[in-house]
Amino acid sequence: MAKGMKELLAEARAQISEIDTTQASEILERGGDTLFLDVREPEEFGSGHLPGAHPVPRGLLEPRAAADSPARDSELCDPERAIVVYCGTGARSALAAVTLEELGFSNVSSMAGGIQTWQKESRPIEY
Repeated sequence: MAKGMKELLAEARAQISEIDTTQASEILERGGDTLFLDVREPEEFGSGHLPGAHPVPRGLLEPRAAADSPARDSELCDPERAIVVYCGTGARSALAAVTLEELGFSNVSSMAGGIQTWQKESRPIEY
């Protein structure tokens, strides 16, 4: 039987680490080497993103993150680097976190609520 979106997301959230926007904000404020990975589309990223975020659209994640890919993104070369993935609402980022874990990344979290929650809380945005 085919799965629906709700089932896919429930399964993804059951196997990943999910943090809220307060935790993400604390990580961002601490600085350090944590990568904030925005998996929205380019036009979404251009309409505002978390400070210092790195864009890799969800549809390009596998070729940009796989160790054997000639299109690998230089920001995704360390499988032990801390990564906080986010999107618009937290759905794409949960699925992206599963993908990253399947590709061997060991320190991945998805930001629940996505940038929509981040903006509702009046947190900083870059353009």
